[in-house]
Amino acid sequence: MLQTFLTGLREGLEAALIVGILVAYLRKSGRDDLLGPLWVGVGAAVVMCLGVGAVLTFTSHELSGSAEPAFAGIMSVLAVGLVTWMVFWMRTQAHMMKHDLHSKLDKAVSAGGWAVAIAAFLAVGREGFELALFLWPTVKAAGSETGALVGVLLGLASAIVIGYLIYKRAVTLNLAVFFRITGMALIVIAAGVLAYGVSDLQEAGLLPGASNIAFDVSQHISPDGWLGTLLKGTLSFSTTTTWLQLIVYVTYLVVVMALFLRPLRSEDVVAGTQSAAPASQPATTASL
Repeated sequence: MLQTFLTGLREGLEAALIVGILVAYLRKSGRDDLLGPLWVGVGAAVVMCLGVGAVLTFTSHELSGSAEPAFAGIMSVLAVGLVTWMVFWMRTQAHMMKHDLHSKLDKAVSAGGWAVAIAAFLAVGREGFELALFLWPTVKAAGSETGALVGVLLGLASAIVIGYLIYKRAVTLNLAVFFRITGMALIVIAAGVLAYGVSDLQEAGLLPGASNIAFDVSQHISPDGWLGTLLKGTLSFSTTTTWLQLIVYVTYLVVVMALFLRPLRSEDVVAGTQSAAPASQPATTASL
């Protein structure tokens, strides 16, 4: 539940900030008439994300034999790759998000309502697609689908509330600290999802070492007990872990966390827009 709550909170807040920036910009520009198409684009993005989750769930249920764990394993690896890229992209580009959205919306406004709807769909849809793709293996790795779904709903609800309060300027949020802390949490979660994916691929026979057990603590920690459920739900901990799972988990966690925590250099920031704020003066608080 904690895993999916943090994931839903982070991705949901990113989407909420994007929507808030777009709405605020249209209002400040005196183009309230384009708010309708913008909300159409946001709604379409939400429907698309729900569709992605439904397709993944349906496909998994329809597969049988070794195909089901193979599909789950492959999707887990893809999801970890996507969320890893997202975490590092946000680390270097968060301060340019507002300027980039304003630039794209300016072009869309000049083209008309449908262009605004498409711009909103693409901006919000990217966050939603990442959320849907990463949440699916995370829910499976957590063990309890009900608890995991409750966690993501609470995370999304919290993100909407925080995003609204930021839009109304009722609260301020240090985005640099928020993305750094949640980025670290997502890396830990991703390490567990990756290990879970390796387990699935071993079960499907696509990876070796399914019988090479690194440790088995199932006699001391019941997988179905409260402690086993808690550890699996928060860290994707498996009471029976193979050597390959352990190596992949530790390697990913150590390498990715070290790269994420290293000081950000100016050359690490990709200057996508010439007029964007310089890397030495990033935006540290949410401002719409």
